[in-house]
Amino acid sequence: MFRKILIANRGEIALRVIDACKELGIATVAVYSEADRNALHVRFADEAVCIGPPRSSESYLNIPQVISAAEITNVDAIHPGYGFLSENANFAEVCEASHITFIGPSPDLLRMMGEKDQARREMAAAGVPVVPGSQGIVADEAAALAEAARIKYPVILKASAGGGGRGMRVVRAEEELPAAFATARNEAQQAFGIPDLYLEKFIERPRHIEFQVLGDKHGHVMHLGERECSIQRRHQKLIEESPSTAVNAKLRAELGARVVTALEQVGYTSAGTVEFLMDEDGSIYFIEMNARIQVEHPVTEMVTGVDLIKSQIRLATGERLNDVVGKLVLHGHAIECRINAEDPETFIPSAGHITVFRTPGGPGIRVDTAAHADAVIPPYYDSLVAKLIAYGDTRGEAIVRMRRALEMFVVEGIKTSIPLQRKIITDPDFIAGRLDTHFLDRFATSRTG
Repeated sequence: MFRKILIANRGEIALRVIDACKELGIATVAVYSEADRNALHVRFADEAVCIGPPRSSESYLNIPQVISAAEITNVDAIHPGYGFLSENANFAEVCEASHITFIGPSPDLLRMMGEKDQARREMAAAGVPVVPGSQGIVADEAAALAEAARIKYPVILKASAGGGGRGMRVVRAEEELPAAFATARNEAQQAFGIPDLYLEKFIERPRHIEFQVLGDKHGHVMHLGERECSIQRRHQKLIEESPSTAVNAKLRAELGARVVTALEQVGYTSAGTVEFLMDEDGSIYFIEMNARIQVEHPVTEMVTGVDLIKSQIRLATGERLNDVVGKLVLHGHAIECRINAEDPETFIPSAGHITVFRTPGGPGIRVDTAAHADAVIPPYYDSLVAKLIAYGDTRGEAIVRMRRALEMFVVEGIKTSIPLQRKIITDPDFIAGRLDTHFLDRFATSRTG
């Protein structure tokens, strides 16, 4: 087992990794920007190192600073959490060169899964259904027009190196494509430093389904069931749950087996998430893989009883998957609401000073957060304040518990997404499990109509 781990992240995920390390008897090192000097992850780690000014490009994304902090504190490994450097193959390579274990996939796997078109090819070769699309990058506008004509409109342009909705444009007609191509290419360059785009058939009202996976260093991979992440705004998830109401035992077993086969063929290790879109007919298609832990991992932990962060750490030491997870049994239902610091009507970020912060409790309720009364939500980072998770023996019980918890969650001093989530959780379509990625658009219309 590792002796000491540096956590190259901040906020609730940094605290979550500290929790796991404490249970495993591993010392921890926090890194922080000047804006996070008084943050809880700094307080609860065994050691802490300031790595730069508030802007993430000068601190949490500054590879030399992170590695310097790791070297001066003499750590064995680095856990990147999610976001920031978690899928940065260059960072993983620097860790290897510095004789520090990167708790995640190898640099080669990070590059493979980070290049969306290559990931699509790998999955298709293993028999995983893939959304119809271009065979690799579309080099220019002419190539994009030719591919769109072959696939048929509507289509969607996507940044090959991207995610989170950036570098994406839906095109419904040929005359719209030139402008959309130029805009998406420029946005991809600005966001990821790589302008490459690929093209897919656009599925109008899909559900977003993803499978959680774990892989060891001995060639074994397993899936831990699926999550439903269809409630989104601007491609950012707002509410997630496990299992999905659209996935039955037969589909879970068949698709899960294909995912496992595909990832064993490429030698995948650590935690990861394989993401799919399901169309209105129930057909399901691979879209991308996130080679890291996900924000919504707690819902899988609740229905499986598997601590995914501890599993990541143990797998990184070379332990076998069977010893880490053992026999997997899915039980009950879990729902997660991402409590964000933003206006619930406009989604405009709401940074500032929290004056009151009261978290709910009771049976089946879990809150992952680094916030507290008198904390400051800085304007430099993601707006996530807390993750509220409700678990029940049935989906109905999880919904009732989530409703209670949202009513008892008190945050003052900043605006949050709680008022919107209170309404969503009582919406008849949500309760019935009638979900797709445009749910929030229709819900917003119903609220204003």
